[in-house]
Amino acid sequence: MRMNAANGKIYELLDKMHGGADCELDFRTPFELLVAVILSAQCTDKRVNMITEELFKTANTPEDFAAMPVEELEKRIFSCGFYHNKAKAIKEASESIIAMGGMPTTREELMKLRGVGRKTANVVYAVAYGGNAIAVDTHVFRVSNRLGIADAKTPEETERQLMAAFDEDKWSRLHHLLIFHGRYTCHSQKPDCAACLLKEVCKYYKKEQKV
Repeated sequence: MRMNAANGKIYELLDKMHGGADCELDFRTPFELLVAVILSAQCTDKRVNMITEELFKTANTPEDFAAMPVEELEKRIFSCGFYHNKAKAIKEASESIIAMGGMPTTREELMKLRGVGRKTANVVYAVAYGGNAIAVDTHVFRVSNRLGIADAKTPEETERQLMAAFDEDKWSRLHHLLIFHGRYTCHSQKPDCAACLLKEVCKYYKKEQKV
């Protein structure tokens, strides 16, 4: 299925508003990105970067994290929230990578890692390896359903609908554009519709303004 003209226009306007959209997590290797993405759940990228700047000085390989006592890891990542679950996920992913003989390079292999969900796998596959994928976080879910390019109740359903609505070579870029739009314009509580170039094609805006 080819992207229709309406969705092409939305993509064009998003790109016009957020031309510099890209991953804002700091990393040097695919594994470092994996750790950073796990830490980023319900936490700002700015906070994650502050944590990993120190963390990666002493631990930045699967072997390092597998050997680190979970209590020590929890202390190091405490400020990002949900540190018990995140430490467990990082440890499990590290042990899985070692058992697999190295860092996976495909989305399917990444999803086989213990502690790694679909969203995390999609981000690593797209950002670290240049693959085509749409990772649906809270920003992507909110913005795509507000705009009307998805009409879904779950992240998985949203991902499927976005993949069907946009050309595959646009998926990874669209992911970043939607994140930036949600992060800097289409906020959860008070979306800045006045500054948004998409309001004329936005389902949410038309409903709220009764256009």
